[in-house]
Amino acid sequence: MATPRATIPLKYQPQRYYCTDTVNSDCQKGFISAAGLNHHYNAVHKHHTTRPSCPQQHPWQPTGQHDGSGDDNIEPQGAYFVKHPVLDGTPVDLNGDDLPEGASPPKPNTSSKRAWHPFESRAHFELADFIFCQNEMPGAQIDELMHIWASMPGQAGTPPYANHEHLYSTIDAISEGDAPWTSFSMESVEAGGSGGPSWKHNGTYEVVFHDPQILLNHQLSNPGFKNHIDYSPQLVFGEKGQHVWSDLMTGNWAWNQCNELSKDPDNHGAMFVPIILGSDKTTVSVATGNNEYYPLYISAGNVYNGMRRAHGEAVSLLGFLSIPKTDKEFEADPEFCTFQRHLFHTSLEAIFHSMCPAMMKPQSVKCADGHYHRAIYGLGPYIADYPEQALLACIIQGWCPECTAHQTHLDHDPNAILHNHEYTQLLMDSFASHVLWQKYGIVDDILPFTASFPHANIHELIAPDILHQIIKGTFKDHLVSWVETYLKKHYKNDFAAVLADIDRRIAVVPPFPGLRCFSQGYGFKQWTGNDSKALMKVYLPAIAGYVPNEMLQALSAFMDFCYTVHQSSLGEADLEALDKALQRFETHCSIFEAEGIHSDGISIPRIHALQHYHEAIELFGAPNGLSTSIVESKHIHAVKRPYQRSNKNEEMAQVLLEAEDDDSERVDAVVQLAHKPSPRKLRTLAEMGQDIGHPELPDLVSIFLFQQRNPGVDVPDISKCPKAIDPGYSFSSAVATFHAPSDLSGENGMHCQCIHASPSWRNGAPRYDCVFVEKDPTLPGFQGLYVAQVLLFFSFHYQNVHYPCALVQWFTPIGNEPCNNTGMWKVEHEYDEYGDHLVTHLIGIYGNEYIPPDLHYSDSLAAFGSFYVNKYSDYHAFGLAF
Repeated sequence: MATPRATIPLKYQPQRYYCTDTVNSDCQKGFISAAGLNHHYNAVHKHHTTRPSCPQQHPWQPTGQHDGSGDDNIEPQGAYFVKHPVLDGTPVDLNGDDLPEGASPPKPNTSSKRAWHPFESRAHFELADFIFCQNEMPGAQIDELMHIWASMPGQAGTPPYANHEHLYSTIDAISEGDAPWTSFSMESVEAGGSGGPSWKHNGTYEVVFHDPQILLNHQLSNPGFKNHIDYSPQLVFGEKGQHVWSDLMTGNWAWNQCNELSKDPDNHGAMFVPIILGSDKTTVSVATGNNEYYPLYISAGNVYNGMRRAHGEAVSLLGFLSIPKTDKEFEADPEFCTFQRHLFHTSLEAIFHSMCPAMMKPQSVKCADGHYHRAIYGLGPYIADYPEQALLACIIQGWCPECTAHQTHLDHDPNAILHNHEYTQLLMDSFASHVLWQKYGIVDDILPFTASFPHANIHELIAPDILHQIIKGTFKDHLVSWVETYLKKHYKNDFAAVLADIDRRIAVVPPFPGLRCFSQGYGFKQWTGNDSKALMKVYLPAIAGYVPNEMLQALSAFMDFCYTVHQSSLGEADLEALDKALQRFETHCSIFEAEGIHSDGISIPRIHALQHYHEAIELFGAPNGLSTSIVESKHIHAVKRPYQRSNKNEEMAQVLLEAEDDDSERVDAVVQLAHKPSPRKLRTLAEMGQDIGHPELPDLVSIFLFQQRNPGVDVPDISKCPKAIDPGYSFSSAVATFHAPSDLSGENGMHCQCIHASPSWRNGAPRYDCVFVEKDPTLPGFQGLYVAQVLLFFSFHYQNVHYPCALVQWFTPIGNEPCNNTGMWKVEHEYDEYGDHLVTHLIGIYGNEYIPPDLHYSDSLAAFGSFYVNKYSDYHAFGLAF
């Protein structure tokens, strides 16, 4: 009979240590021990400032000209920026008078309210946050929890909240950040009649929204943005004087807007606030198909792109536009389409009508730095996919919303100019409706809503859309589809077998951090943006050998364009590289015409939009701060989760309530072994070597020790090298921390990736990752790197010195330049020294034979003799392996 174990009474341990990070003062997360706080700080708030000094992918060659202010004959010394000389965001006092430079911000007004008002205490607030925001607990369960709480000994029958209504009313009583909903209604001129289409007679169309100026002011005053906001436009220049664009306020558009505003002396010293908008219809119930919402979002353009991409409070839900419905037989009726356009533009004009005075004269606003600034607002970039861009620009789908290029030859219209309201009005005054429609692609009898606001032209303000124009549009909808059409036409009876082999090629790709595993290939029933981005990373090697070289070159040029445009900061050299990639893409796309896939020429709006990216970057900075992916990510919190928590009966009111309450470069890397060894016991080097099939490990360590202790000296006979006798530990992984600006890296530009060397990853197949190892930091791109596969992470001591090490299998380059067709370097196993490691990705060169159906991805690095260095595995690798 088993002896029962002694029961150790568990004692509650309160949180005594709270986060006080100076950069993110809103964190204040609590911990039981100092060790927990330490771990939290290192994982979340450790701010690295190391910057690389290695060559960039597109080095800038000065031309003797430069766009900054001052004497152009003076050689610029290092990177610098120039603030707008007139609208410079000068801090002001409460009376609106300029403060002297260096003046302290005014002290906040002391309030008689208790610190956590309207909550009883910090604990009451954290409980409400846990129940409502983190757990999203339904009202009935909240009531049940309060009953259980009240019945516990020592509670005296009084829970923190009486019921869910008490909790909700307390949350509603929060005054900070309050922006109440308001609404207006519109109806057809024939409302109330009978007969004809239902949309003319069935009631009114309601638009609900917040005051946009209140939302913008909340964003500007958010203390979390203190170090992530620009108070004036800037011209930014790099080390050699090249112009650099990143955030919206570094773009030429904001500078030009301030030039216009500076003509009024009352605006001098003001802070220009661009209004970024975005809208996108979304469906919350696929089963019924009727639960559509049309959310409208708003963001202050002064906030850095990184904060906007972080899916936090830099983007706010502004309102819900109305979606008119009609019978299917009338959905394409021109009269109904005209009504939809008028409803859309009239709604936007009405929402921003109250802001017209603030677009003409500055108003004092408290900002994140604690100072007051005189803010003057202006409509800025609008984030939308192509159908909505056409709706915004009042054009026919198939035409360009930004320029006048004819729809039959969008990319090759020598007479194309940029659209503007004056040009549109002139055409309307000169031609009949059918001429405007057929010859110019313009919808008659309506101007875009921006025509009602100062210094705003929607054709200029349409933001570049990486997600729908590049990833889902050009790549998924067109290039992948065209390749399949070619394969079907060329291989005919073998088409299914070829597609199956391409699927197997994709399925055997070795794993990589952040890389999706396509265990069944890429035959998705429903594509998402993430599916398209994941396939882009592995598609080129998978189709190599099955399509003509020129087709591969077209896709490679497109990928270079895509990965360049996704950078968080772009200089003049990057724009030159962008133009060259686009030129190569357009040249090699002729293969699709020659093969009869697009025999009439390629004139597609989403592909044509690539021609506008160069100018858009100069105007608005890096496009990844204005992508529709930012808007679509907000649907989850603004629409979908509130809808799921509703009772599905008149759910709009419940959704509104919920929404109101919830509101590459080269790198320096540091690699650290995992905290815990695997297995957790000391072993000799010989035992470690035997486990991985490399019994020569002790001799290799002896050579390593000699080199470490005698740098620059030739290695003697192995018998004369020092021997590591003490046992050590092996590890299944290590973490590389490095500077590589991208979406993944966050605002501080630091990113972590796990490097695996495990005989069984997640209780499955083995995983041994590949890494870049720095060879020569003075050489550009892949020329300055080694590639190796990590076979073992281990550590040991020798003469009281700790040595964390890795055993690797080296790869050597094939040739002295990348592959002409794919743009990737090729490597092969080196059969026969050391540096910082950054994980990389290799894909086998598959050759002409079909992939065996039973080949597993964990065997890929042993199954093939040569490999592509996958520079498209992520945006970090693209900045390295060029």
